[in-house]
Amino acid sequence: MKKKKIILAATSALAILTLAACSGGGDTNKDIVTMKGGTITVADFYEKAKSESANQQLLQQMVIYDVFNSKYNDKVSDKEVDAEYNKTKETYGDSFETQLESAGFTEESYKEFLRNKLVFKAGIESHVKLTDEDLKKTWETFHPEVEAQIIKVASEDEAKEVKKSADDGKDFEELAKEKSTDTTKDDGGNIKFDSETQTVPSEVKEAAFKLKDGEISDVITATNPSTYATEYYVVKMVKNQDKGNDMDKFKDQLEEIATQAKVNDSEFTTKVIGEELKEANVKIKDDAFQNILTPFTSATTSTSSTEDSATESSATKSSETKSTDSTEASETEQSTTESTNE
Repeated sequence: MKKKKIILAATSALAILTLAACSGGGDTNKDIVTMKGGTITVADFYEKAKSESANQQLLQQMVIYDVFNSKYNDKVSDKEVDAEYNKTKETYGDSFETQLESAGFTEESYKEFLRNKLVFKAGIESHVKLTDEDLKKTWETFHPEVEAQIIKVASEDEAKEVKKSADDGKDFEELAKEKSTDTTKDDGGNIKFDSETQTVPSEVKEAAFKLKDGEISDVITATNPSTYATEYYVVKMVKNQDKGNDMDKFKDQLEEIATQAKVNDSEFTTKVIGEELKEANVKIKDDAFQNILTPFTSATTSTSSTEDSATESSATKSSETKSTDSTEASETEQSTTESTNE
């Protein structure tokens, strides 16, 4: 399948200059530029640069990464960072150095960027507390890994021809090598994937999981998520695997998938960031940046208010229940006393 492109996220040139200027020995009056009739100092540049949205976002990112690094840095090893770095390098191949440079990174700064991402992910994951309901929800859409062969072509007519040839008995691997435009063509279209595989279109996965071993699908129409172009597939199932009814058999996979779903949930992530910022007692000292953390701090405040309201409501109900119970007990006691006296 087509490899998912990894985009190297670069800080803006202005942001880089801002950081360089602000680290100029602590002297805000230091000249950055001199010219006839005037100069531009570190302070001049900072005043202009700090209002730029790119720099507001950069400081927000710096604060969050610093907070997470101070608490979770030991959860990520250099070996993990190197592995992530090498994976990206392999993806880009010979163009990696050029891509790195054009994105404004050196090897060292890109590894720092990767470490920040991994530490952040580790911090978010530490807040995940999976419930039975989370696992059951994951189980509903889960399908274990299958072995299949795929052929991708550009038009529906081509796909129909491939389908007919396969049904007529032509070797599917040979068809893949001759007709497929997918990266698996050289391997005869052979591929393994499960319900969580991102390199296989959801339409293809859905159709493939319904096939029996040796069965060939009808033409499958799918939309490329990157280009939005319509693509056409024919799939032959080699070895399907029924998940059965035993969740425990796939418990580790389900927990991994459910955890990743939490990490990808922006509402959950925003709440966690807010909690970490609060715990770190982050204070913004420059009014120009007062609102950069609001999306996270307000989410935490909102959650706290909701929880407080729920607690208050529960306490009120409990109080009302106790009051009712007390009244009923008093009435029962009085009734019993009167009965005894009689």
